[in-house]
Amino acid sequence: MAFMRSPAQPHIYQVADRVEVYCDHDDKDNERHRGWLKGVVAQVDNKLVAVQFRVNIYLTEGWMVPDRILWFPSNSEHIRPLKRWTKKK
Repeated sequence: MAFMRSPAQPHIYQVADRVEVYCDHDDKDNERHRGWLKGVVAQVDNKLVAVQFRVNIYLTEGWMVPDRILWFPSNSEHIRPLKRWTKKK
């Protein structure tokens, strides 16, 4: 009898989790840049995750998001948990 393994569970996000999101945003020189940006999970429901940022972010059409919050599907490839770096002794 053959058994299938269960599908990989996407990361379950909680409010206040630190994450990285691939999006359009302003860099340190206030120039628009596309890349990974750190943010904080502001809200979670069954299918979507809301992430809030400290810098200006933009939609793909070029419009700035006034409240600095983007919504992503919880299984999106454009959101990932923030990797914590530790110093080696």
